[in-house]
Amino acid sequence: MKLVIFGLTFSSSWGNGHATLWRGLCSALTRQGHHVVFFERDMPYYAMNRDLFALPGGELVIYPDWSSVQSRVQRELREADAAIITSYAPDALAATDLVMSAGRALTVFYDLDTPVTLSRLRRGEAIPYIGPRGLADFDLVLSYTGGAALEALRDDLGARRVVPIYGHVDPDVHRPAEAMPERKFALSYLGTYSADRQGALDELFTAAARARPDLRFVIGGAQYPQDFPWCPNIFFLHHLPPTDHPAFYGSSRLTLNVTRRPMVDLGWCPQGRLFEAAACGVAVLSDAWAGLETFFTPGNEILVARNTADALAALELSDAEIRRIATSAREHTLAAHTSERRAHELIAALSATTPMPARDELERA
Repeated sequence: MKLVIFGLTFSSSWGNGHATLWRGLCSALTRQGHHVVFFERDMPYYAMNRDLFALPGGELVIYPDWSSVQSRVQRELREADAAIITSYAPDALAATDLVMSAGRALTVFYDLDTPVTLSRLRRGEAIPYIGPRGLADFDLVLSYTGGAALEALRDDLGARRVVPIYGHVDPDVHRPAEAMPERKFALSYLGTYSADRQGALDELFTAAARARPDLRFVIGGAQYPQDFPWCPNIFFLHHLPPTDHPAFYGSSRLTLNVTRRPMVDLGWCPQGRLFEAAACGVAVLSDAWAGLETFFTPGNEILVARNTADALAALELSDAEIRRIATSAREHTLAAHTSERRAHELIAALSATTPMPARDELERA
């Protein structure tokens, strides 16, 4: 298939989780013989933190504004089998109009931020990447979140057919690696700062660090405010590109996963960091959310913490027990949660989708 994608970013992993997911998925798609053209608007904050400049085996089109690329989009759509518009794509609405009017490719919306989308909808806030007709005109809607989110996308936004495409990992990028030189930590956390994660991060990470001043802790990420509650045994590394993630994970006995509040409220929304750390052979300590057991077995493949006491108990586990959990999680991840697996799921969903009549035909009817 030829897939034309309009996304937030492919070229920069700074401050977002989209880029790493798209890189793994597009790499798998091209290996499977598909052709991908990815359109990304050249945003200043990504341009200053760009860590990839091409889409191997496909085409990455970085453009300054929609008018400058519209004719190129029209040419690519003439031969496309599917056009995929994603949440937070800066020109999602313009791309939607053009894709719908082209009338050849399957029209697909992929919500990589479903909990945020539904939360904004229920608060009556505007959703900048979804137009006034909701999702009713798309042949297929893909969701990063499963469970009740799938029904909500149908009932609240009019999606005709919804299929979950969960997070995943590219094991060629995320694999066991040597720890960063002279760095060994009891617990690590990798993630962009988010206010709606801060309560859980305080409970499971900073409180644990204060309770165990004899241990070393480390945070890696971007956009952390000056008033973050640091303490002397918490170290900080600014934004790390995906190529440095394995060494970061390998520098700690355990790594922490903290989920954004809208994702916790909805459930069934595994972050890519879960699969990345597991593929790197590092045991994960996660906050609790509905559906977690669908992806990893608590106590066997993942540790779950609901409070500081749980986090401290996890730090007391023996090296042998932590290695056993890490090994089990890695085996499960490589069998069920790779980018290769998700690429097959995506193509299967596209192949099983029947195109709707063109939007202008629906409006005339």
